[in-house]
Amino acid sequence: MTELAFDVIEVAPEKYAATPNLLAGLRITESTGAQVHAMVLNCQIRIEPQRRPYSDDEAAGLRDMFGPRDQWSSSVRPFPWLHTATTVPGFVGTYDAALPVPCTYDFEVTASKYLHALDQAAGEQHAAVPLVFLFSGTIFTRSGDGIHVQRIPWHCEASHDMPLQVWHDLIAQHYPDSGWLRLETSTMNQLLRYKAAKGLTSLDAAVTLLLLHDREAGEAP
Repeated sequence: MTELAFDVIEVAPEKYAATPNLLAGLRITESTGAQVHAMVLNCQIRIEPQRRPYSDDEAAGLRDMFGPRDQWSSSVRPFPWLHTATTVPGFVGTYDAALPVPCTYDFEVTASKYLHALDQAAGEQHAAVPLVFLFSGTIFTRSGDGIHVQRIPWHCEASHDMPLQVWHDLIAQHYPDSGWLRLETSTMNQLLRYKAAKGLTSLDAAVTLLLLHDREAGEAP
């Protein structure tokens, strides 16, 4: 039987990627001396929001997710960010692998909403995103009598505090000064008609004008 341990060395934006991806640098250690022939590695990444403090501005941005602060003792719980996978070639002892972490800026996705609410200027104690990596998959080992197959134990996991700047750098690289919203088809069609009727050049200008009308009507702060 193999004995595996996983450590997350760093999480950083993937350079030159066409879509927003992070790469998690993993250090995989097999401590029995067995020859690992290959590994199919699955991973669920969770965010553990209860492991960091929050400024008042961050708390305001997270109210939609967790409610007011006086409810946080029951509402702030770990939640899944994403599932990802990679393959690891053969090694003996220790191997450093890169785990792809595909990201989205869609505010309908809970993790994106959470990450967007965090303030990178809030101070050092607020400057990280607490993550836990939960590993599973299949490991193939080679010995004198052939190839052996076993499951990666469910208890294999690793915690990592990802610098918040990593997320902001990734989003700035792919979506500079912008964000994404998902609209129902009927809403989009109405917005497009409004844009055309007003002779506006972009949907952003249409939404800005609607918000301005709301403010002038006293319907929004």
